[in-house]
Amino acid sequence: MRENLNRGREHYAAREYGKAEPFLAEIAEGNLEFADVYDMLGVIYHQQGRLGDAESMFRKALTLNPNYTEAALNLAVTYNDLGKYKEAKDVYARAMSVSKSAPKQMDPFARGKIANMHADVGSAYHDCGQYVDAIREYEKSLTLCPAFHDIRTRLGVTLREMGSLVAAAREFERVRHDNPNYLPARVNLGLTYYTMGRRADALSEWQQILGVEPTNRSAAMYIAMVSHMPEHPGAGDADSGPSVVRSR
Repeated sequence: MRENLNRGREHYAAREYGKAEPFLAEIAEGNLEFADVYDMLGVIYHQQGRLGDAESMFRKALTLNPNYTEAALNLAVTYNDLGKYKEAKDVYARAMSVSKSAPKQMDPFARGKIANMHADVGSAYHDCGQYVDAIREYEKSLTLCPAFHDIRTRLGVTLREMGSLVAAAREFERVRHDNPNYLPARVNLGLTYYTMGRRADALSEWQQILGVEPTNRSAAMYIAMVSHMPEHPGAGDADSGPSVVRSR
C-alpha cells in the first residue's frame, strides 16, 4: 500500500496523471482513508472530462476530511463545470469559512514523510549505539503513523538489543495483531521469545511463519538452529540465544 501511495503521489506531482491513476485507484478501491488520494483522483478524472467521477472523488475526500480546503475548491470548480452553480457557491463559501477558522491539519502525505524522517534519524542513532535516542525517534515516527509496521519492527529490535525483552515482544506482537502477514516482525518475535527462554513459543512462531510462507529462509534457519540448541538458552539474558536479525 505504501509503495502504491508513494508511486502514485510521485507521478501525480510530476503531472503524469496517466501513470498515477492506477496506483491511486487501487488505494481507493480498498476504501482506505486517505483524503488526498481521492482529491488527486478527482483532479485526474476532471482532466479526463469525467466530471461525475471527479465530483464523487472530491466529495469522498471531504467526507474523510471536512477541512480539506483544496478538495472543497476543486469540488466547487467541478460543480461549476457541471452547471451546479448554487452548489458551487455554497461549497466555495464553506471552504473559505473553514480555512479562516479551522486549525491547520497535516495531510497524510506530509505526516508519512515526517514519520520516515524521524525513522531515518532513529536508524542513524541506532547504528551509533545510541539506543535511547533511537527509540525516541522511532516513537515519534509511530505517533504520526502507527501503522508503519517496518518502523515498529525497528523499534522492537532496538528494545531487544537494549535488553528490554518484554517491551520488544510487545511491539512485535502488536505488528502481528495488526498485520499477521508482515513476517519480519514475526521472525523477530520468535527470536525475542527464544532469548526470553520461551523456546516452545519461538518454535511455534517460526512454524506459523512457514505456514504462511513456506520458503521463508529465516524461519527455517532458526527452527533448524534451535532444534540443536539446549532447552534453556538463559531466560532474560539479552545476549543469549542466536544472533539478532535486523529488519530494515
